[in-house]
Amino acid sequence: MKFRMLLWALGLMMKKASKNNPDFQKQLAGKDFAFQIQTQDGKLARHFIVKDERIKSKGGAAKDPAFSISFKDADTGMYIMTAKDKNAFMKGIQEKDIKIDGDLSLVMWFQSIVKHVKPKGKKKK
Repeated sequence: MKFRMLLWALGLMMKKASKNNPDFQKQLAGKDFAFQIQTQDGKLARHFIVKDERIKSKGGAAKDPAFSISFKDADTGMYIMTAKDKNAFMKGIQEKDIKIDGDLSLVMWFQSIVKHVKPKGKKKK
């Protein structure tokens, strides 16, 4: 349930950033594809549609995603996607807790845009 909420929140944050964040909007320019994040068994999936410099998301799998990121299970997905360790994603791939299908250059693109949607912590005085 937590992983499902995380994916939903990620979609919401990317949708908001695609409307309000000029740096994020630049990354979306000229892009037109769908991608998805899911568990390896496919029971939990959410897809994201990139089109017209906007991102929207929907529950379930996409018909023909440009790439998909599949986590071993929901707990693993939750752990890796919220890890403070910047190497958690690469470790997950090496340990086969993450499987990637499709266009790897777009996976790298996705990793680069996520930094624009992470909630900002409180500023230190």
